Amino acid sequence: MLGTRRGPLALLHALSLGLALAGCAESDLAGHLAASLDGDSSPGQYKVGDPYQINGIWYTPQEDFYYDETGIASWYGPGFHGNLTANGERFDEDALTAAHPTLQMPTLVRVTNLDNGRSLVLRINDRGPFAHSRIIDVSKRAAELLGFRQAGTAQVRVQVLSEESRQLAEASGRHFAEGSPLPGSQSRQVAAVPPQRVLGDRPAAFVPASVQQPAPAVRQPAPAAPPSSALFVQAGAFTSYANAQQFASSLSRLGQAQVSQAPVGGVTFYRVRLGPYADPSEASRALSEVLAAGHDDARLVSN
Repeated sequence: MLGTRRGPLALLHALSLGLALAGCAESDLAGHLAASLDGDSSPGQYKVGDPYQINGIWYTPQEDFYYDETGIASWYGPGFHGNLTANGERFDEDALTAAHPTLQMPTLVRVTNLDNGRSLVLRINDRGPFAHSRIIDVSKRAAELLGFRQAGTAQVRVQVLSEESRQLAEASGRHFAEGSPLPGSQSRQVAAVPPQRVLGDRPAAFVPASVQQPAPAVRQPAPAAPPSSALFVQAGAFTSYANAQQFASSLSRLGQAQVSQAPVGGVTFYRVRLGPYADPSEASRALSEVLAAGHDDARLVSN
């Protein structure tokens, strides 16, 4: 039992040691990663979980080792420090961890602040956030290192580190069939995210994801331009084409809305989007307008 509990920590210490050899800027962040692990006496259990409902919205957790999404990040800490996380760890606001509504736990993700170019590897071990179309809630310390603690939120890109997350999952008790592909597919067109609830249609849980396996290093580069992939404001998703068209028409004063198909698991979803936007700041302004119009589940997605 002791060996099982130490497995994830040993793996992450090895990862942080490898990162520390990459350079000064990276070694600083790798040191924070190792320090956060030293204080984590219980790495928790491997967990995906059942669908659940928060404030009338359904969320469907699932394994996804190729998750790649752009959206808004927030942070949490005060009031939660010391509480149990969704997979049984003790939350430490000074550790490099994060909460996600649907990803498997634990899993490693690279979070890049698109406003300043800072990039940091975090470990998902909790559920959230559940407000204002945010896609990830990072710890207080992670928000400091990513440079948005004072602002409260930032536009980020979240990418699962596929191979490292597989190793972490195995060390935490998850077993994969030999030779079988990891859950999620590099050839897929869409990925599951928190469902959206609009116009009384059944909840939908899918937006497209550009799938790319990122490099495993923790990095803090100089401010750089965001990824070249275009951004969209996804205001809703439906199983009924008529409802999607009706909703798109209701958004006409905010811009040209498009309805696109997303076949997933034998079910066709119709996504209603504004865009594309090449400039992240323009996309953020458009998202703010859609949220201000009362569509609280709108979110930014990449093509």
